[in-house]
Amino acid sequence: MELRGERECQSCGTKWSYYETGEITCPACGSIRSVGLDEPTAHTAGAAELDLTDIRNEVGDVSIETLADDAAEAARTYLRSVGFVDAGELQPLSDTVLAASELRRVGATLGRVMRVDEDEELYLLELLRLADQNDRPAPDEVLETLAPERGLGVAAAVDIYLRDLGRVYEDRDPDADRVLSSLRSRRKRIEALDGDVDPTEAEGLVRTTRDVSAYLRQDDEAALARALERL
Repeated sequence: MELRGERECQSCGTKWSYYETGEITCPACGSIRSVGLDEPTAHTAGAAELDLTDIRNEVGDVSIETLADDAAEAARTYLRSVGFVDAGELQPLSDTVLAASELRRVGATLGRVMRVDEDEELYLLELLRLADQNDRPAPDEVLETLAPERGLGVAAAVDIYLRDLGRVYEDRDPDADRVLSSLRSRRKRIEALDGDVDPTEAEGLVRTTRDVSAYLRQDDEAALARALERL
């Protein structure tokens, strides 16, 4: 969406930035009547942050199924606010978003199965430990039984990212277009396979997305070369 992020309250005259607060109400008086002071700018980023502290505090007090359900809901709530365009500027694809996208699916899966084995429980706990620290398990640490959740999580995060990328980069060069077209095809393939691909293949999608992003955001020619090599 496009909005005028710099606001001035019509009731008390306070000025604030929606880009910083994520709130349409005046921080001084609570009025919702304001006017924009700048030009409409693409903005999809939310102000919410992923905080799994409360979920981690449940460990040992609730069943693994309840823990999984709660983790999935926390990740789902966070992902509703995720966007990658902040005041017209494309942001990098973070591990927090990737981990939350995977946690949403791992939690949903383990919350509904008849039996969760020890390795699966430990993997869920590892995701809970890392996700809000902008980290996630490496591809070779992903359990075979949960590899589809990694694949689908990556595909969903990359889908959101590519849509936001398209909001701010309309004029692209042929090499970047080639990479972006390949990314969309590979993402669709992973979804068509219900995520059941080797985690290293899913990680290749992440790395290529980050490389083309670095090229478009920072004119990083080396990153574009890496992305083209992966094609």
